[in-house]
Amino acid sequence: MDSRRILLVEDDVLIGMMLVDMFDALDLPEPAQATSNEEALAIIAAESIAGALVDINLGDEKGWPVADALAERDIPFAFTSGGGDVIPSAHAHRRLVNKPFRINDIESALNEFFAK
Repeated sequence: MDSRRILLVEDDVLIGMMLVDMFDALDLPEPAQATSNEEALAIIAAESIAGALVDINLGDEKGWPVADALAERDIPFAFTSGGGDVIPSAHAHRRLVNKPFRINDIESALNEFFAK
């Protein structure tokens, strides 16, 4: 398993596909993918990941449980959002990558993960 494997937590399939294409363009391994808190928490418990991009809005739920689980395991992550979200104070220091995504923003966030 590549030590640079990232978890993508994104409920929109098309956005997830676009992010996978960005990872490919950046010559990174295919990310683990989850569309809900439940799926993401199962991946975090079962796999070794180097970081995560966590969409704040996952259908009718927020990505806070995933953020808490990543923080507990000291796994770096950034939030993603289409805007208008307030990040809880416990995670206010986390990077926010706004949609629509630009490959430079994704690359910058991932490079921060790999530098840790």
